[in-house]
Amino acid sequence: MDPRPEISVVVPAYNELESLGPLFAELRAALAVTGRTWELLVVDDGSTDGTAAALAAEAARDPRVVPLILEKNAGQSAALAAGLSRVRGDIVVTIDADLQNDPADLPRLLAALANADVVSGVRAKRNDSWVRLVSSRIANSFRRMVLGDPVTDIGCSFKAYRREVLEGLPMFVGVHRFLPALCVFRGARFAEVSLNHRARQHGVSKYGVGNRLWRGLADLNGVLWLKSRMVRYRVRPGGRRPDTS
Repeated sequence: MDPRPEISVVVPAYNELESLGPLFAELRAALAVTGRTWELLVVDDGSTDGTAAALAAEAARDPRVVPLILEKNAGQSAALAAGLSRVRGDIVVTIDADLQNDPADLPRLLAALANADVVSGVRAKRNDSWVRLVSSRIANSFRRMVLGDPVTDIGCSFKAYRREVLEGLPMFVGVHRFLPALCVFRGARFAEVSLNHRARQHGVSKYGVGNRLWRGLADLNGVLWLKSRMVRYRVRPGGRRPDTS
């Protein structure tokens, strides 16, 4: 196996064929700026538009591109979980395939990670409809009130993590919205960075008010229960059992 990369980028993709070419080009440029080794895990979530074939062709050209093809459409949480279960880098970055987040912002996320375990993007000057903006604002405000987490923009997929803070987290439908909060609940250091946000150029959004706002609010009960039941501990320095062998 190739030496372990420093950065693993996980990209869930569902019917995003037209976005893949620009996405690969922009991510390669952004990763080159970091000067670090990397792998790009793109998870095809049962696409019907040729996304899987395009990923296979890209992987044949560049072995750093790792395609994961799900048997059928399982949803963004499942696609993200599949990618996260296979990352090898010590730094894990997540981003959607729709190009609304700007890969050029990657160095800013990594810079913030120097003093944090989780860095979550905040979409500045969002290029979305007023309905989406209002529903997002309501959902974020209500979530913070209920959970008490510090995440400003839960819907921004562009995030960076130290891999160890993701280990052992429960995966469930809707988890892609709550990963930073779950990490914080376990004691992870948290930071936010304002990021560029672009209008969608290709394809169509997979979310509307019905499956973003109301479903996200319904997930709160489960996450609130998880928060109350999470195991939290720290090992005291020098507290290991002496070696008596």
